[in-house]
Amino acid sequence: MQFDMKVASRDKVGKGVARTLRREGKIPGILYGQKECLALTLEPTEVRRILHSESGSNSVLNLKISSGKGETKRTAMLRDYQVDPISGAILHADLFEVAMDKSVRVRVPVAVTEGTPVGVAEGGVLQHNLRELHIECLPGQIPASIVVDPSLLRVNQGIHVKEVPITSGIRILDDPDMMVVSIVAPISEAKLEALLAATPVGAGPAAPEVIGKKLGEGEEEEAAAAPAGKAGAKPAAAGVAPEAKEEKKEGKEPKGKEPKAEKKK
Repeated sequence: MQFDMKVASRDKVGKGVARTLRREGKIPGILYGQKECLALTLEPTEVRRILHSESGSNSVLNLKISSGKGETKRTAMLRDYQVDPISGAILHADLFEVAMDKSVRVRVPVAVTEGTPVGVAEGGVLQHNLRELHIECLPGQIPASIVVDPSLLRVNQGIHVKEVPITSGIRILDDPDMMVVSIVAPISEAKLEALLAATPVGAGPAAPEVIGKKLGEGEEEEAAAAPAGKAGAKPAAAGVAPEAKEEKKEGKEPKGKEPKAEKKK
């Protein structure tokens, strides 16, 4: 899908300029061209119109860029955009220039046809294993979605990537053996009860083992405020308490004196 879009180029860049544009109700943007990058000013309504379209960010944009030197035309696609998490306003948009005769790589959503598959009517459950496919094609050939039909699938059957029907000129880059959609057998009540019985109610994961003693808030401040030892002093060996050193000192005999031998009776 293609859209005509009017934008304006600007010479001033930076955070201050971007804030000013947002206060004026505009969206700052950048066009990453094949030879140069242009700073743009976009209309929020135009960007939202593209995002809410069937093709979304995969739409091809026919840009009409107005500047002091006149009007130029470029072909681009919406590469990325930033949204305010609170207000939902679009804060910035990145566009990249494309050539209609050169292939691009995009991700396209997978759509499933309506209707009840045979396997689901037999009691199975439809699983949508892949929500999108990575494809390569010309910009004008990008589909809004890739449709798969699981209506003939029975239980324990599925459609792989290599079995997905695509039009000429489109190449799927995903693993050919990956499952796109499948029909699986439902879990039995006996198996569900066995799984519930194996996991006691209220049982949670085991508490992690605590290695070492954690200092309290006051102890941490005291440790941080303690003055460093004198220069040249060796630190005490890890795991040796001061009391153990004192006992070792008291038990040491003076040099030059040997203990008296016990007299034999």
